[in-house]
Amino acid sequence: MPGTRGGAALGFTVKSGWACAVLLAGSTDAAEVVDCRRIELSDPGIPESRQPYHDGFGTARVEGRELTRLVTSVERFGRQSVTGLITGYATGGHHLRGVGVVVGSLIDPASLGNSHVRIHALEGQLFRRVIEDGAERSGLKYSVWRERDLYGVAARSLHRPEPKLRTALAALGRAVDGSWRAEHKAATLAAWLVLATRH
Repeated sequence: MPGTRGGAALGFTVKSGWACAVLLAGSTDAAEVVDCRRIELSDPGIPESRQPYHDGFGTARVEGRELTRLVTSVERFGRQSVTGLITGYATGGHHLRGVGVVVGSLIDPASLGNSHVRIHALEGQLFRRVIEDGAERSGLKYSVWRERDLYGVAARSLHRPEPKLRTALAALGRAVDGSWRAEHKAATLAAWLVLATRH
């Protein structure tokens, strides 16, 4: 495990009701994946909270008590998941420099005319904000990137062409037990960008 000289950074790839979390430690030039896991952002005891704005396939849940209950449960449960994860890493001796968040979209849901697309945008926004809130409550700065922009941003910031970034990410994944999918690579790259940021 690398020392704390370069510190550590936490990357998240946000999904509906959960997120892929990767803890990257070391330096920009010598980083190592220390931990990789899935964290729940919605309460497993409230299955509807995974898609709180949905009321059946393609149908929006109406404003009211039930929607408020579901959104509130996500905010409470998700915040506890994120802050608990961060606290655990800090207790384990990792000095976190910040948090990187990868999302599918940053568009304002109110600007969308298609109701089904708007539902997904609202949920994406909710789960992203839960992670942002957890970072803020833990005293950490965070940065957010769209997944489609991530490799371009990283190529410029890390001064490496995209093919070399992909090769490096594949190599980092070889040390991880289990799967190493696109969401893991994106979360790792977000954490890598945080390591490269001077605060």
